[in-house]
Amino acid sequence: MLISSYNPDSLGDTLLLILGEDESSQTSKQVGDVVAITAASGATIGYNFFNVSKIIGEITGRGQVQLSEKQIDALNTAIAAAGFTQELVADTKPKFVVGVVGELKAHPDSDHLHVAQVDLGGYTKQIVCGAPNVAQGQHVVAALPGAMMPDGKIIWPGALRGVSSYGMLCAARELALPNAPQKRGILILPDELAAGTAFTTEMGVSALATQAQD
Repeated sequence: MLISSYNPDSLGDTLLLILGEDESSQTSKQVGDVVAITAASGATIGYNFFNVSKIIGEITGRGQVQLSEKQIDALNTAIAAAGFTQELVADTKPKFVVGVVGELKAHPDSDHLHVAQVDLGGYTKQIVCGAPNVAQGQHVVAALPGAMMPDGKIIWPGALRGVSSYGMLCAARELALPNAPQKRGILILPDELAAGTAFTTEMGVSALATQAQD
């Protein structure tokens, strides 16, 4: 997994790369403009690159950004030059995709959570959802492990009240869509959007506009 975050307005020309979840006990070591973050187990769980534009050129986008193979190669060169050994591997799979809710059951230890089997395009994963409007057959937005939400929250595989959950089904407000309703409830997408399709802001805006007309 490789999560890339770039927010020059708050952090300057610094790229944050996340390879694994934060741990209570971790260390960091800086060599030049490269900082390696290491877990207690010895695994590298992240890198920070200062003055990153000098290493890989201009970065387009803000928040979670997609790096090219050429940029990943340049970062690996900088990592090796600093004496670190963990190489980066590009992760180009979309993290926000269209999902189709299949089997839906009540959570065994909650009166408001549901356990959904969600078709993500060629494979199915279990996602626990607390939205009051979730229903079988809906086309929804699934944030998969490795997704960074607009508020900076990172989605990891986990569990809710003892039931495993692979990601999150998203509300329009959680996706920071323009004019999103400030209330609970996942965003419902048109049925013609196939499971596994990469979700875009344009899809969400269009879905909200259609629902406002209904």
